[in-house]
Amino acid sequence: MKSRNVITRIAAGVLALGMSIAMIGCGNDNPAATAAKASGIPLLEGVKLKGYDKKGVPQLEFKKPLKISQNSIATLEQGKGADVKDGQRLCFYSDVVNARTGKAVSETFSTKKLDCTVKVTKQISSEYRKLFLSAKLGDMWAMGIPGSSSGSQTSSANSDDAYISVMKLISAEKDLTRAEGDKVSDIPANLPKVTLDKKGKPSIDMNGYKGSDKLVVQPLIKGKGAKVGEHAVVSVNYTGWLLNGKQFDSSWDRGQSAEFSLDQVVKGWSQGLAGQTVGSQVLLVVPPSLGYGNQASGKIPANSTLVFVVDILSAN
Repeated sequence: MKSRNVITRIAAGVLALGMSIAMIGCGNDNPAATAAKASGIPLLEGVKLKGYDKKGVPQLEFKKPLKISQNSIATLEQGKGADVKDGQRLCFYSDVVNARTGKAVSETFSTKKLDCTVKVTKQISSEYRKLFLSAKLGDMWAMGIPGSSSGSQTSSANSDDAYISVMKLISAEKDLTRAEGDKVSDIPANLPKVTLDKKGKPSIDMNGYKGSDKLVVQPLIKGKGAKVGEHAVVSVNYTGWLLNGKQFDSSWDRGQSAEFSLDQVVKGWSQGLAGQTVGSQVLLVVPPSLGYGNQASGKIPANSTLVFVVDILSAN
């Protein structure tokens, strides 16, 4: 799907912007160059905000076709809201426009559907980190996304896969660091017993549990946040054990939460987390048929039943 490919390339740029770029055209007297100057990302020249349509979608003015040979950025509006802070998750409205034809590909301004998949951490590129840490709520940028064929600055990007992505920063807040909500009291007595240390990291007593041939989804803490969608991108802290009580993985031990789409994990996770709420802690018992089946994976032997305790920190 064309719009999905564009969003994927934007996300990739945030994670790893090419280090060969040079800041250009960033004079102090050019308001459009504000974001470029702050971040070191090249200026996207020739793109202006003409206004908004009746649905609140920004309308761009630029000469078509617009040549885009590298990732670039221009400030369309400067926000007057709070400063963005390190560690916050940023939520945007977006509008993707074909750089050759000027036609819209997708937009969320009219639906007010937020994209909250960007988090300000040291894991994103240094240029985008500088951009976000210099931003205020309400900032709106036009980002030039070159065509996949334009591997060098001399290649033409005037093709259907060169785009201008407009992003308006609406809100920013930090994810939870552990489950928060109401403890669930009616947990079946035959399930594994979970205890938490002071920081929230779980440990487990298998309690003689022998597993199940069906997925077991047992909330331990019921969060009060948004419901997790079927295809959501979630941020979680988790620990996983084999039925013999041997731990095989833990984000707590790495000191960093994990983030992924429910479309990219084993079926036991996607089915078990969809419909839960942010802030919840969930015990999952995943049979081999919904896990790794008859294939070994790292420390997980083939045909293993897996037990997880998952804290849902955010979902978008």
